[in-house]
Parts: sequence; structure tokens; C-alpha cells
Amino acid sequence: MSRTHVTTTVNGDDVEFLCDTEETLLDALRERLGLIGSKEGCASGDCGACSVMLDGRLVCSCLVLAAETEDRKVETIEGMADGDALHPLQTKFLEMGALQCGICTPGFLIAAKALLDENPDPTESEVRYWLAGNLCRCTGYDKIIRAVMETAEDMQGA
Repeated sequence: MSRTHVTTTVNGDDVEFLCDTEETLLDALRERLGLIGSKEGCASGDCGACSVMLDGRLVCSCLVLAAETEDRKVETIEGMADGDALHPLQTKFLEMGALQCGICTPGFLIAAKALLDENPDPTESEVRYWLAGNLCRCTGYDKIIRAVMETAEDMQGA
């Protein structure tokens, strides 16, 4: 298998790594860079557990080749908090118990942040539509939807 050198930005830091040309971004994040927050749920882009931002666009990292990230900007769940200060969505997910096993949580958080960055005052229907690409087998969706809605309200009032 052929290998390639990749220089990219991950969570604001310039990084370099070697990867196989057929290696996914998810595998490179986890195995090359030690960023294990993004999870593999399906390896086919159907569950959203591996969601990351690539140049400001929400993508499933299991569907992107690591080599395609050359000179691009990747944002993962590890970059969502500001040091020890959790992002308001992370705090609200914890407060409201909007998680259980944790496999889907990073993807939901990244997708919800992308939504609130684009639309800081979404309706419940918009939240449900935006998060439709993320699957959860444990909690159902009500707590997740409510956590996103309450975070939006809190951030509007701040």
C-alpha cells in the first residue's frame, strides 16, 4: 500500500502525519494523531458518530480520505472545549443526561455545534432535521433535542 505525507490543521494546530493513501480521516485521527473522540459506528456514513468539521462543513470522517485533508482545516470533538472549559453544548448534554454509552455523543455534539454556528435560534423541527444524520441506540432523541434547544436559548441570552 502506498503512503503519503499530510500537512493539515486539526483543532487549530498544524499537524503532519504519514498515512496509507486509502486510510480514512477517522482512522488517521484515531491512530496517527491519538484523537480518539470521534467514534466508528458504521464505517459507511450512516450513523454520524464520526462527524467532524472539514473546512467549516460537517462531514463523516469515515467517508473522507486522510490524504484529502492536505492544507485543510479539521475540527474534532477534542477541539470543542476551550481548555478545561466545556462548550455550552457539552455542559448541557451532561446536565440533561443527553448521553448514555457515548458512541454517538461526539457526533451529535459536533453536528449540534455546526447547527448553532449557522443558526443560533433554530426551531425544534430544524434541530431534528439537522441531527437526522446522527443515530443513537440508547437515549432516544428527546434529551438530545432538548439539550440543543436549551443551549440555543442560553447562548441567545448570554
